[in-house]
Amino acid sequence: MDIIFAGTPEFAAISLRTLIEAGHRIIAVYTQPDRPAGRGKKLLASEVKQLALEHQIPVYQPLNFKDPEALETLHALEADLMIVAAYGIILPAAVLNAPRLGCINIHASLLPRWRGAAPIQRAIQAGDETTGITIMQMDEGLDTGAMLLKREIQIDAQATGGSLHDQLAELGGTAIVSALELLAEGKLKSENQDNEQACYAKKLSKQEAQIDWSGDATQIARNVRAFNPWPVAFFLAEGERIRVFEARALEDHHESPPGTIIDRSREGIRISCGKGTLSLQKIQFPGGKALSVKDVINGGKAGLEAGTRLDP
Repeated sequence: MDIIFAGTPEFAAISLRTLIEAGHRIIAVYTQPDRPAGRGKKLLASEVKQLALEHQIPVYQPLNFKDPEALETLHALEADLMIVAAYGIILPAAVLNAPRLGCINIHASLLPRWRGAAPIQRAIQAGDETTGITIMQMDEGLDTGAMLLKREIQIDAQATGGSLHDQLAELGGTAIVSALELLAEGKLKSENQDNEQACYAKKLSKQEAQIDWSGDATQIARNVRAFNPWPVAFFLAEGERIRVFEARALEDHHESPPGTIIDRSREGIRISCGKGTLSLQKIQFPGGKALSVKDVINGGKAGLEAGTRLDP
């Protein structure tokens, strides 16, 4: 088949690489326009574009598909199928119907659970025990199309947004190759989603990464894992923003008001919560690098002393 691939970040690039290595014919790649990045704000090509150029695959970067010329270019490719993974642009019906077999999506959840922009992180936040990849026939809804293939994995108790992303990116590549094999054999069957079981995985924001000490320590620890490596959980201490990369929930309860530092040792900095206590394991002070609490204490870093009440 003549396949168009549409995607932008590393998650999508891994699937594209797997398709190329499996010998599929990728006739064109669509990705978002180059964005300014870094201190110099130089234009940076997406991971998908960089990979496509390495393999001499034509690259197209329309802002959207409202421009008739962009649609004409797409139709002129006469593709059999478009594979979409974390493209970041909403596809109208004119695009979805352009390839002979339509568009299929590599989605990082077990649909209908976690439709939307941040399914990986929301699964960790919710305490889900499993997640996976769904290959889905795209329609005009938000991740509402018929399911074609699923691959499930367990969520490790220590998984972060970053580590689970990497697992699912690799799984997405193998899943789409399997789906294409089944499609070629005429064995790929579709299943409609149960809309009543759907959950919405809203986009992550920096604001929600601030720790609310009145909450449950177990939930705070999940948030810390989900928001690593972005946007990274944080709290304020005497006006300083301290980022938290690792933390552990403890079941012991302390009578101190939420947000009070109970004690600090090389094993962790314990802080009272609305329910349970949270032990900080890896943190980052402004202007420094992320360090284990053991290294913070061994380095003689002042602050976060026992009895301190953290800023709300």
